[in-house]
Amino acid sequence: MASNKPSASPRQWRSNSHVPLRPVVPWQQSTDTRASRIPLAKPTPTVPWGDYIPSAFVGEVVPFRVTAFREGHDIIGVQLRVTSPGGDDSLHRLRPLDNGFDEWQTEVAPLEMGVWRYRFESFTDDFATWKHAAELKISAGVDVALMRTIGAGLCEHAAHEKGRPAAERRVLTNAVSVLRASETSDEQVLAVVRDDDLAAAFHARPLMSLVTVGETFELLVERTLAGAGAWYEFFPRSEGARRMRDGSIKSGTFRSAMKRLPAVAAMGFDVLYLPPIHPIGTINRKGRNNTLNPGPTDPGSPWAIGSADGGHDTVHPDLGTLADFRAFVRAARKEGIEVALDLALQAAPDHPWVAEHPEWFTTLPDGTIAFAENPPKKYQDIYPINFDNDPEGIRVEVLRIVRHWIAQGVSIFRVDNPHTKPLQFWEWLIKTVNAEHPEVIFLAEAFTRPAIMQSLAAAGFQQSYTYFTWRNTKAQLEEFLGSFTRETADFLRPNLFVNTPDILTEYLQFGGRPAYRIRAAIAATAGPTYGVYAGYELYESVARPGSEENIDNEKYEYKTRDWAGAEERGDSLAPFLRQLNEIRHAHPALGQLRNVTVHWSDDDAILVYVKHLDAPFSPTGESDTLIVVVNTDPHSVRETMVHLDTQVWGVTPGDPYQVHDLITDAEWTWSDHNFVRLDAFHEPVHILHVRGLA
Repeated sequence: MASNKPSASPRQWRSNSHVPLRPVVPWQQSTDTRASRIPLAKPTPTVPWGDYIPSAFVGEVVPFRVTAFREGHDIIGVQLRVTSPGGDDSLHRLRPLDNGFDEWQTEVAPLEMGVWRYRFESFTDDFATWKHAAELKISAGVDVALMRTIGAGLCEHAAHEKGRPAAERRVLTNAVSVLRASETSDEQVLAVVRDDDLAAAFHARPLMSLVTVGETFELLVERTLAGAGAWYEFFPRSEGARRMRDGSIKSGTFRSAMKRLPAVAAMGFDVLYLPPIHPIGTINRKGRNNTLNPGPTDPGSPWAIGSADGGHDTVHPDLGTLADFRAFVRAARKEGIEVALDLALQAAPDHPWVAEHPEWFTTLPDGTIAFAENPPKKYQDIYPINFDNDPEGIRVEVLRIVRHWIAQGVSIFRVDNPHTKPLQFWEWLIKTVNAEHPEVIFLAEAFTRPAIMQSLAAAGFQQSYTYFTWRNTKAQLEEFLGSFTRETADFLRPNLFVNTPDILTEYLQFGGRPAYRIRAAIAATAGPTYGVYAGYELYESVARPGSEENIDNEKYEYKTRDWAGAEERGDSLAPFLRQLNEIRHAHPALGQLRNVTVHWSDDDAILVYVKHLDAPFSPTGESDTLIVVVNTDPHSVRETMVHLDTQVWGVTPGDPYQVHDLITDAEWTWSDHNFVRLDAFHEPVHILHVRGLA
């Protein structure tokens, strides 16, 4: 693996543990044992099952961890050798976690897309071993002369190494002089043993013996938007829709929907997700609120794809032409927004596929084709695809469709119900597409069992919907934050959508406006990627009886909304979403996935977590720390004490520091124990920027 080329440029990675690049000579491993001389075990990042490689995104701080140990009392060291996609090597020292499990860790933030390779190397640290023994023995007056002789030999050896900087050579030769001089006192020898400059010289270029070289692993690094961004969803047919004199509604178009783009950009969103834009079937078309008796002007569900007007490679004629769609994509990019398109592999009964490829569907004993179901829900307007009858033909067609939309300017696909299709299919499709277009992102809409959700992510999906929408209490959210930042972060990137056309949770139905504010604040700060479905900012909270869906659901009808009027009246959450996204853009700590630490409060509704980014990993060159305190109960005013482990961001427990509330602009002096009062009806959230010591 190691090319021993010059150390990688800082443009390729960020690290707080980089040391000069040096070749290693491995200890000759015994051929009749499996055990290494200094064993290396449990390396991460990793995927817990399957032959998949872990993933990260450009700029993500990735923890590299391994278990390493040796017999006896000699001290070991561990280093990480990383090779960028361009072939440049870099070396990083791991630190012991001192947790009693012989675990070592360092962090590296890759800045180049592609497949990175890495391996761990363990060794006996000869200087550290001597330093530890000398400290104890010389202080006790035991083997003093021997310790001096061993130390002087180590320093002489290090001073003659090629590539040692002159400053380090001077430190080493001075140490030799002191250790060899007969008139040197024990106190002077101990001063050498404890010298920080000497320790730094050996840390950067250690004297290593019994070197063990571990297996080489891979890490796929994808573009930043694959792991960090703010999504907004709207139906283009509703944007610019007009009510006619006869009471019917005329569909909006791509051209009219363009007029909404500046407002979406002004709220700070990076991605605009469009539900299916294809022709909608007429057979078994659904009416308002999922009824089976549509009116003559009901537009039907966009997920019932296909009609005589075409299929998955066609745009609905009411929306315009393919040229209009390309113009829409270009207009979005001018606003700094990428368009994500729905990829729903299913068909309306009058989709061209049904006539041309009946083998792609499941035929029941009575001769009918099975429609889609998610008991007790039934989708009479949709036929699911049977991937087992003609898998090769289906692969060819779907790849053609994806390539077609990539050619129209689409580089992000939100995939509908991927858990109802074979895992092998998705692994093949994503691998094939990303080999041609590594910038393309696939988001899995997979509200399903954990094993399936996680396997889809491991197989290639760059992002995944999660159970976030149903995690609402303090206890639920604490468990959720821990799971997605630690347990699955090596391969699953969550997109914390606050709502969808299918999901209006009881929390939002009955929590009033405070619930909308609370959920948006948590989504925007807890994870680097979150999403909002249009109407959220208007507090649309009335559900169809007995369901978790909005009544008069936009899936089945046009929605005409007065966005500007609502904001003028103070009835819109848009200013708050704009404020949240401004905070996200200004604070790089919020662009990270794995840097959440949960802290404590005395109240069972007050959630406390911290997002911290060390200075070496920050594009600004300065550390960034945010303390988020949330009243998760939208019906109450809460007063409590908040308890913080300030060592997370380098503040000594008990020391005061300044915090600035990025929501209210208030400033306070805080310490590790602080009183808070959060009024759900006024301001249920603190987002506090730690400014420094008071």
